[in-house]
Amino acid sequence: MSGTINKVILIGHTGDEVKMHYFEGGGSVGNFPLATNETYTNKTTGEKVSNTEWHNIVVRNKAAEICEKYLKKGDKVYIEGRLKTRKWQDDQGKDRYTTEIQCTDFTFLTPKSEGGNPNPNAGANQGQASQVQKPVQNTDSVKQEEDDLPF
Repeated sequence: MSGTINKVILIGHTGDEVKMHYFEGGGSVGNFPLATNETYTNKTTGEKVSNTEWHNIVVRNKAAEICEKYLKKGDKVYIEGRLKTRKWQDDQGKDRYTTEIQCTDFTFLTPKSEGGNPNPNAGANQGQASQVQKPVQNTDSVKQEEDDLPF
């Protein structure tokens, strides 16, 4: 295989509000921390152990504006993207590295009643920032269809 893949999929809770940065050309970047949790039982002690991993999420342009508007601290969100490591220098001139998730797609998972999201199934693609709604299925019609089946 000659190709390579750099893909990240996360489901977690936001650790803070989206912090926005705007540029002269009209572009924007939003940053927010995302927490993912792992829970397991230690086999030797029987103790339940919980670990939290923090991820730096970066969204751009229209997708960033949508996240800023609808994501609140503690909201659950699905993130797709790729890993990107940046090098920068601190105040003392030392080289520092930051690994981020460059978000290419996301879906809000917190129900509307819990967060403030007008559409909990809204997603945005980095390129077109479209919102998608899942169709609502009427349970009465499903029961009626089941009754009409010949088997």
